[in-house]
Amino acid sequence: MSDTPDWRRKPRTVSVVVDNPSWVLPWAERTVDILRAAGDDAFLVREYSDVREGSAAFLFGCLRICPPDILARNRFNLVVHASDLPKDRGFSPWTWAILEGADRLTVCLIAAQEPVDSGPIYAKECIDLAGHELVDELRTMIGAAHVRLAAGFMAQDRVPHGTAQAGEPTWRRRRTPRDSRLDPSRPLAEQFDLLRVVDNERYPAFFDFRGNRYEIRISKANDKEDGR
Repeated sequence: MSDTPDWRRKPRTVSVVVDNPSWVLPWAERTVDILRAAGDDAFLVREYSDVREGSAAFLFGCLRICPPDILARNRFNLVVHASDLPKDRGFSPWTWAILEGADRLTVCLIAAQEPVDSGPIYAKECIDLAGHELVDELRTMIGAAHVRLAAGFMAQDRVPHGTAQAGEPTWRRRRTPRDSRLDPSRPLAEQFDLLRVVDNERYPAFFDFRGNRYEIRISKANDKEDGR
């Protein structure tokens, strides 16, 4: 794609797409606000059929594959994926990484294309973890990365160019509620990373013991006095 002056000409039409009730929705809204403040015509879109014809469409946390005729409406179609691609293509990459003890997450902005998560990388950033962050804090860190990557892409003075992924890809499966199971015979410290990534409402941690199933919901109590 040629490096033409029209890339810098505003307002450009930008769609930010979230096709499900995802935790990333507030970050998509923030992205729209930032792009509008920078002079672009940005829109939050909840259905692929409503994607505008324009310069770019950012697909945030989408569960359905975007049809080719919708992709054809924009010059760029971009996805944010939280792994060091091509490692950990597929579902819930940052969750799987934390469960395996990762202390740093990589978040990539890539072109949306088939096969899924295989597109050229336009930008990436790393997030360092302290090891105590719970799911809401992790989502805040990753959601903020969505905003920075999208805004940074649109702020470039020249037509952005991606870099092909290099290396052998690996894949992650979709997580289900059963993945939140704790083992009551193991120490809590060994299972703390699982507690960090469970969703207290949608898929809380649970364990089976003495013929019953119990659920555990976790939150930080740093603002409370000891013993209360």
